Amino acid sequence: MTPDRLLDRLAALDTNTVSDALDFLGLPGATVGLRPLWNCPKIVGRASTVLLGPKSDIAPTVHLITPVIEQVATDDRVLVIAGGIEGISCWGDIIANAASRKHIRGTVIDGFSRDIDGSEAIGYPVYGRGVTMISARNRVVQVDAGVTLNVAGVSVSEDDYVIADTCGSVFVPQAMIEKVLNLGERVARRQDGMVQAVRSGRSVVEVMHDAQFEAITR
Repeated sequence: MTPDRLLDRLAALDTNTVSDALDFLGLPGATVGLRPLWNCPKIVGRASTVLLGPKSDIAPTVHLITPVIEQVATDDRVLVIAGGIEGISCWGDIIANAASRKHIRGTVIDGFSRDIDGSEAIGYPVYGRGVTMISARNRVVQVDAGVTLNVAGVSVSEDDYVIADTCGSVFVPQAMIEKVLNLGERVARRQDGMVQAVRSGRSVVEVMHDAQFEAITR
């Protein structure tokens, strides 16, 4: 199945459902605390990973993340950023505008953003741990890109699948995406049926019994 079709299927789900599918499969992927930094839309795409670290000198250098943005050549990318410093910005409105021009779908930061109003003004989705006004300049640099990251305790590699919405951010290893989607679609159908059952008057105790969830995998 093509990556575009896989992304369409992933977009039809939400983070709760994908998290449940990962749980059933015994896989990590759901994060805690990486939430929308403005009232932004859901993002679904494939990870372009960026590793940051503290700057050790004052010599001028290229601004972090800009080389990655320059190299993006497809419209399925989500920037996934880790390795920043607590309270220091990893993102701002100028690079948001550059990312938008390259048709990047959004950014997920295990860290902080500044200029969040600028990202909102152009409709560019940013997910992360919080907002700050403190610049990365002379504090944080790009260390590497296209590498495996630790993002809020989850291992994320280049080209892994990303889904983020109002409940948070979830990552799916590319090798597992079809299995996660197949199970996620079953979870979604079962949960929709459970909602309808409760609305029709069926006992919520019965509807939400553990056995009802376990039946999803059989």
